[in-house]
Amino acid sequence: MTQEKFEEIVKDGIKAIPERFLEKLDNVDIVIEDEPTPYQLSKLRVRKSSIIFGLYEGVPQTKRGPYGQVLPDKITIFKKPIERMARTEEEIKEMVKNTVWHEIAHHFGMDEKRVREAEIRRKKS
Repeated sequence: MTQEKFEEIVKDGIKAIPERFLEKLDNVDIVIEDEPTPYQLSKLRVRKSSIIFGLYEGVPQTKRGPYGQVLPDKITIFKKPIERMARTEEEIKEMVKNTVWHEIAHHFGMDEKRVREAEIRRKKS
């Protein structure tokens, strides 16, 4: 898939987030990279062979005190792992949408356990 097409899919994934959350995103950049870096993997304490679709790096809104003049938080969507796991363009779209949602949930202060529980509830509804 071309970079441009993947960027379009990520933009659509962002648009799928309810407006009430998008309005509250604060100081966040969403970027696309091919793969996680060794540094990102080491920060996550995962093996190099782990499959990572996205990563939130920053200070969650629930942990911010006085907050100003700081670099934006960063959500990275990893293109190659998503492409390797998906069989169709529709699967890529769904994986991207879910990954964007997952990483934005971290921005709002949800830990991995709470995000996973919310994902299960979201998929049931």
